[in-house]
Amino acid sequence: MKSIYRKHFTTVALIWAGCFVLLFFIYMVVLAPQKKSKKQIEREHSEKKQMYDAALKAAQEDTKRKLNEQIERLQYSLKEFAVDSEDSANLIFDISQIASEKQVGSFRIGAKDKRGRPKLPDCKHITESHIDISFTGGFNQFATLLNALERHRPVVFVDKFTITRSKDVDSGHQADMDIAVFVRKRQDS
Repeated sequence: MKSIYRKHFTTVALIWAGCFVLLFFIYMVVLAPQKKSKKQIEREHSEKKQMYDAALKAAQEDTKRKLNEQIERLQYSLKEFAVDSEDSANLIFDISQIASEKQVGSFRIGAKDKRGRPKLPDCKHITESHIDISFTGGFNQFATLLNALERHRPVVFVDKFTITRSKDVDSGHQADMDIAVFVRKRQDS
C-alpha cells in the first residue's frame, strides 16, 4: 500500500514541478516584459503630465508676466557683458578717456586684426572683438588703468599683457595689452 501512495505522491510531485516550471517560463516570457512596459508607460505618463502642468502654468497671466520680467532683467544684465555692434566705436573712445584720466603716456589704441582668430563656437548672437592698447607709464599707472578697465561696463576682459622695463629710470615702462569684449551681432529681422 505504501508503494501505491509513494507512486501517486511521486506522480503528483512531478506534475506540480512541471506546472511550476511551465508557469515560471510563462511568467518570464509574458508577464515580466509587461511589467517593464508598464513602468515605462508610467514614466512617459508622468513626463507628459509634467509637460501638461507646465503648459497650463505658462498659459496663466501671472506666469507670463513673471517670465517677461525675467527676460527684461536678463536683457539688462546682458548689457553689462556685451556691447552693441554699433556702439563698439564708442567703447574705444571710452577706453581712451580712461587712459587719459590715468595720465599714461604715448597711448595708442586700435582694433586687432580678426584674421587667424577663432570665432566663439556655437554663438549665434555674440562675437568677440579684440583691441590692442599700448602706453608708457609707471607700475601704479598700469595697475590703476588695469583696475579701471576691469570695472568698465560692458565688461572688458584683459586677454594678455606685457610690460617691458625701461632702461631709463625716469621714463615709464612700455605696456601692451590685448583686451577682448563681447559684441552683440546685428539681428536681421
